[in-house]
Amino acid sequence: MQRSDIHFPHKHEPLRDDVHALGALVGAILREQGGEQLFELVELDRVAAIRGRGGSREARTELAACVRDRPPALARDLLRAFAMWFQVVNLAEQVHRIRRRRDYFLKDSQRPQPGGVEDALGALKAKGLSQQEVCELIGTLSIQPVLAPHSTEASRRTLLRKQQRIAQRLLERLDPSLTPNESRSIWSNIRMELTTAWQTEELPRERLTVADEREQILFYLVEILYRVVPAFYEEIAQALEKVYGARAGTLRLPAMLHFGSWAGGDMDGNPDVHAKTIRETLARHHQVILQRYFTECQGLAERLSQSASRVSASAELGRRVEEYMRLLPGARAITPARHDRMPYRVFLAQIGERLRSAYEGRANGYENAHQFREDIALIALSLRANKGGNAGLFYVERLLRRIETFGFHLATLDVRQHAGVLHEVIAQGFDDTRWLGRDRGERRQLLTQALEKDRGPVTELGALGRRTLAVFDAIVQSRHRYGPDAIGYFIVSGAAGADDVLAALLLARWAEVYDKRTGEVALDIAPQFETPEALAACGRTMQELLAEPLYRRYLEAHGRRQCVLIGYSDSNKEAGPCAARFIIHQAQRDLTAVLRDAGEQHVLFYARGGSVARGGGRIEAIIRAAPAGAVDGVLRVREQGATVKQGYGLRPIAMRTLERAFNALTLTTAALRRGELTADEPGHVEIAAHLAEESRGAYRRLIYGQAQFYQFFEAVTPIDVIERMQIGARSVHRSERAGLEELLPVPWVFAWSQTRYMLPGWYGAGCGLAAVVEKFGLPRVREAFSSWFFLRNLLDDIETMLARADLEIAHYYDALAPEELRRYSVELRAEFQRACTQVLAIRDSRELLDFDPTMQRSIRLRNPYLDPMNLMQVDLLERWRAGGREDRELFAALLASVGGIAQGLQSTG
Repeated sequence: MQRSDIHFPHKHEPLRDDVHALGALVGAILREQGGEQLFELVELDRVAAIRGRGGSREARTELAACVRDRPPALARDLLRAFAMWFQVVNLAEQVHRIRRRRDYFLKDSQRPQPGGVEDALGALKAKGLSQQEVCELIGTLSIQPVLAPHSTEASRRTLLRKQQRIAQRLLERLDPSLTPNESRSIWSNIRMELTTAWQTEELPRERLTVADEREQILFYLVEILYRVVPAFYEEIAQALEKVYGARAGTLRLPAMLHFGSWAGGDMDGNPDVHAKTIRETLARHHQVILQRYFTECQGLAERLSQSASRVSASAELGRRVEEYMRLLPGARAITPARHDRMPYRVFLAQIGERLRSAYEGRANGYENAHQFREDIALIALSLRANKGGNAGLFYVERLLRRIETFGFHLATLDVRQHAGVLHEVIAQGFDDTRWLGRDRGERRQLLTQALEKDRGPVTELGALGRRTLAVFDAIVQSRHRYGPDAIGYFIVSGAAGADDVLAALLLARWAEVYDKRTGEVALDIAPQFETPEALAACGRTMQELLAEPLYRRYLEAHGRRQCVLIGYSDSNKEAGPCAARFIIHQAQRDLTAVLRDAGEQHVLFYARGGSVARGGGRIEAIIRAAPAGAVDGVLRVREQGATVKQGYGLRPIAMRTLERAFNALTLTTAALRRGELTADEPGHVEIAAHLAEESRGAYRRLIYGQAQFYQFFEAVTPIDVIERMQIGARSVHRSERAGLEELLPVPWVFAWSQTRYMLPGWYGAGCGLAAVVEKFGLPRVREAFSSWFFLRNLLDDIETMLARADLEIAHYYDALAPEELRRYSVELRAEFQRACTQVLAIRDSRELLDFDPTMQRSIRLRNPYLDPMNLMQVDLLERWRAGGREDRELFAALLASVGGIAQGLQSTG
């Protein structure tokens, strides 16, 4: 398709106009900041790339020649120029999503937005559920996004805030009443933000610390989600009013949003996370949320200016004011004399003083969020009883919502450690040099005996053991200081047997982390099954655990609720996309059945990554693709990398993400409890199983079966640049040993995306799909993919990754490999073509993504701006490697290329 043939439907024309306007603004900034030469070179590359995409081989050859041997500083500026264009396009697309959402409320107010809150409630009413039944259902729901740092993505908070302000200005442009001067002022403001962004380094000069990662997560928690939470509940109340006629002001919806974090608690592969970082993280959470409450109370005091001579306040509030006058030293000096007859201002000043004391650790501060909430609730009660329903109650209730959600802990911190480390400590404590070599059954038996007999270490623990037990000690202290919600799950990553969970249980006993009332370990332990083998066996693993009476007693003390993490990344890297998805699907089925049969409640924690290959994508797809019964009222999902930035980067976008989660969780849970969900159709499962088996075989034969394939990977991808990037606090390798086995999934996916191969997102699908079509016939395969959401969603994702891949661009990267390794590119191309052919046949489509013209159009419009960056990256890699990877200027330009391509693809692995 020619670029001129790309058509924007009427509803998307405002996006086209925004992109054109912002592109012109970027051009003006480049002229001003980089000079005419930089601007002309950008235009030369851009026009050549567009002509090349239009079919001109001469233009493609011309572009490849132009980008060669450019001075590193010039190459870096050119790469940053294209990256800036992608930054504004990404923002324009997000703003367009917000604009489309608003259109539903303004123009289509009688037709709810698909996937939204009102859409879900309308569907429940259509099924015959009463208002009471719906409210009872909502009362059992829990949406738990857990934000995790990313090893190859770390946007500076300064730049994130700039993006917030630019997006806000773009939204202000929608006001039809703007005067010409006001419109010019908005564009001047946008230009200022973009210009200062151009003058700001995108990446830090030194590797990020755990504290840096924590602050990035805090940006989303405090500056986005803190603001969004009350509006989310208000939308539900308003939808109930519209659908059922309930009075929104009389509804009291229970808290269903709960946020978590891994930043500062994820020890797996990161020696910089330990007991101290856990304490520091929770202290920082505590400080940040108290600061927010203090600021909000000041704002409330400004609003609640009621005078006692004009309207009464409740007697209970008056008594509390008098109590605080006695309790707080200098209380009368807190409030100016002119406010002494303004009861709410006086009380809020006292509340602020108690918050300040809690922040500083002084006497008379609030001991917990419950005490704080009681005081704010007093204000709400007083306003309701004294004609204050329209005199500030709205803002008081918003604060109450935030207190219910964020408490004094802000976000629940999960603590994660690899099972191998736990066993090393057990081996130390038992003084058993053979421990790591014992089979799992023997270790389970010995651990069970040690737990039953309360057996402690027989020798003094070494540094690793002391460090590990200190973590458990920090957990106990932090819960005592910041409340039980400050710490979430203790996650055992790399779990593959019952002994891994029992090891964590025993170490918690050694650290005396137990409830003195029940004698049971006071820690929620959750295994994380990640590899294909561990996922395939996770049902049996949980059966073994539940067969142990001591473990059943432990669960009984924890409300008979077992959380299990489903890992997406390792399974994809080891088995390929099709097999990994099916293995994960079957693992959910097995876990649900085992825990249900044992009478235990289950929480499946979806530990997905940021890219499609690692389980990324829309949050509702996880719920809809899960087997019947896997999701029952609780959605706990890890958000990382691109899923955080794209799903929570702007407040209205974050709101839409939560709406989608609510919609899918509500409808799925209601259908489950009404007996409307059915088990997967055996014939469909048979097709999926054969697809998984054949695709996994093809994937393993190339990726793991060919000894030199990893050398090809190292040659054609910028993995050597990614390894040296100063981004995540965590290494890109599991250990100091090199090789495919030790490379973590994130850099594996990230490196392939940079080359435009996108291999982890599609490889093996061609062989797998061809095999199922041959065995079952095309009509039956089409029926399975069209009627079963799991297969349809898998095909959607495979097709998306095929469409985003570009093997013409990847061909330039092939030239970086020695001649004898280039044979692998032939295999990749053959499988790519096979996958495209099979997908189009099953879809009965002419082109990839015909089912999603918006995505199709976006890729076609982005490609010409990506091509120059890819070709420059190839040239820079060749020169940098030829110089022994020592040239710092070339490396700086390579960093710009990696960041720019990631911006264009909106993927960091």
